[in-house]
Amino acid sequence: MLIQHRGRRPLVPDSAYVAPSATLCGAVVLGEGARVLHGAVLTAEDGEVRVGADTVVMEHALVRGRARHPAVIGDAVLIGPHTHVNGAVVEDEVFVATGASLFPGSVAGAGAELRINSVLHVGSRLAPGTVVPIGWIAAGDPARLFAPEQHEELWQVQRELDFPGTVYGVPRGTPMRDIMTRQSAFYGAHLDDRLLDDE
Repeated sequence: MLIQHRGRRPLVPDSAYVAPSATLCGAVVLGEGARVLHGAVLTAEDGEVRVGADTVVMEHALVRGRARHPAVIGDAVLIGPHTHVNGAVVEDEVFVATGASLFPGSVAGAGAELRINSVLHVGSRLAPGTVVPIGWIAAGDPARLFAPEQHEELWQVQRELDFPGTVYGVPRGTPMRDIMTRQSAFYGAHLDDRLLDDE
């Protein structure tokens, strides 16, 4: 499904494939030979989504572009099923396994691997070729790797990354009601979306 959002429409070359149940919304640009499989959503909210050549976005993945943090995915990348790539840069030949999450302002260096259910935190930079083990968290610039049980050590790095400021544009401690009022208004831009006919 192709959707015009904020006056921008997806660009899909003839050599690319978008499954009938996938959604491309707004300023999404696919590279040659890109594949977007069933149930995947690539949505350019107020920033772009760019997908490189011969990259595969698998079933039910979410790729979200933001104004301050476009989603940029390089060539020959695998974005696995049920992954979440939100305003991140994924360089060439990166393997992003099932359920991994990459947050705004993060960068996965060329040839890196983010294994099942791993996390690359906001504003964090993963060095080329680095492997993030199953369920681990990479945080910081340069990213350090943390096992799930290392919460206290992770928090020392994570606190300085300013998740609420990066993702929601608010200071830490802002009430959830205020955050969600802002989010509801932001996503209200979809009220003007227009479904594009197959062309």
